Amino acid sequence: GACSEPERSSEQESSPEVRPAAAPAPEIAAPDLVTAPPFNPDSGDLLLRCGGVIDGVSDEVLKATAVLVQDGRISAIGRDIGAPAGTPLLELPEHTCLPGLIDMHTHLMEEFNVPLTDFYQNSAASTVATGRNFAHSTLMAGFTSVRNLGVYYGGTSLTMRDEIDRGEAIGPRMQAAVFYLSIPAGGGDIVVPGIPEETIPGQLRQGIARGADEFRVKAQAAVDSGAGVLKIIASGAVLAHGSVPGAPEMTPEEIAAVVEVAQTAGIPVTAHAHGAESVRDAILAGVDSIEHASLADEEGIRLAAENNVAFSMDIYNGDWIASEYRKQNKPEEFLRKNDETTLSQRETFARAHRAGVDIVYGTDAGVYPHGMNANQFRYMVNWGMSEMEAIQAATSVAARVLQWQDRVGALQPGLYGDIVAVKGNPLEDIRRLEAVDTVIKCGLVFKAP
Repeated sequence: GACSEPERSSEQESSPEVRPAAAPAPEIAAPDLVTAPPFNPDSGDLLLRCGGVIDGVSDEVLKATAVLVQDGRISAIGRDIGAPAGTPLLELPEHTCLPGLIDMHTHLMEEFNVPLTDFYQNSAASTVATGRNFAHSTLMAGFTSVRNLGVYYGGTSLTMRDEIDRGEAIGPRMQAAVFYLSIPAGGGDIVVPGIPEETIPGQLRQGIARGADEFRVKAQAAVDSGAGVLKIIASGAVLAHGSVPGAPEMTPEEIAAVVEVAQTAGIPVTAHAHGAESVRDAILAGVDSIEHASLADEEGIRLAAENNVAFSMDIYNGDWIASEYRKQNKPEEFLRKNDETTLSQRETFARAHRAGVDIVYGTDAGVYPHGMNANQFRYMVNWGMSEMEAIQAATSVAARVLQWQDRVGALQPGLYGDIVAVKGNPLEDIRRLEAVDTVIKCGLVFKAP
């Protein structure tokens, strides 16, 4: 189907045949909204007329432009586009239309406003049920694709990814990591002081390994189960007991073993790495992107630029943690580590941007409530990006790092008909993206004014 190809494909997709536009469609009412599953995810036909279009690639805003979606894919863009008779029409003369937004770092199956021990009680079914709600909130915020980077209950994100692809749940398309690849008691483990490790449910620790050989086996298990990306925890983490963000946890040999598996499978690998040493180790081992990069030094930034390794930097959520997690009486260790990394990460973001590192839009949604994904745009602008650069970080640049540039990230013929719209011009006020009122995925309208 147009919107539910297998996540891993070694062949470049060919653009569908673009049907010639017929006479302009008669003026008709807005198309039906998709409000509940099941639905046919490949069925979208739509003519969308926008006051302005940001296509995700060009730095120019196209005025008074229409987008035609047929069978889920964009078939034409221009000022005077006709459509086959009966094509649903959506008129948005006061809106700017953009490609569906991409969040490169989400945790759709979870929200971390509960003690870690609460996860011990979760079943696969309850985890997926929770994820459906968060996926819905994420799509309604305008994020039509996400990279879901790990879940404690390994494999549940694949279940939900496939439900969404079949039209059995409403949410963004997902490039999903199956579980965290982490050392025991590391940043991706779920150990809690005072709880014996042997009592922790095994399904929450599927990616825990020591040594290159063990990591190779675990990485292959993730690939075999259907992972679209591998996520390693190279350094310590903020929201993990006893883990030190600036300290390496995986060795260069362990990282390289995972990279080898990913490259053989033809899928990307990303490294959670706050510390400078882990950032350097991961880049030299061949990862495709770095999550957080909070304490990256000048050498790490230079290596990232030279090796086309993208940084995904969640520079919004430090403020949420500092405020809301204190109200929730989260462990003082977590709050202290957040305080120690938040400003450093933002300063690193500014330096990396100036140095020409590709920075993609990644929020760590789940650390704060799902559906607030767009709150980070203004932080990226405040720390050095132009409004257009921030939008491209969440569209074409993100799509390239996903290795999905043949599907999403731009409004171009042949790509999926994923389109969002906001009232007015987000280049004049980037916070307009916090109020997306139109969400279209593969030509199906999930939200409209």
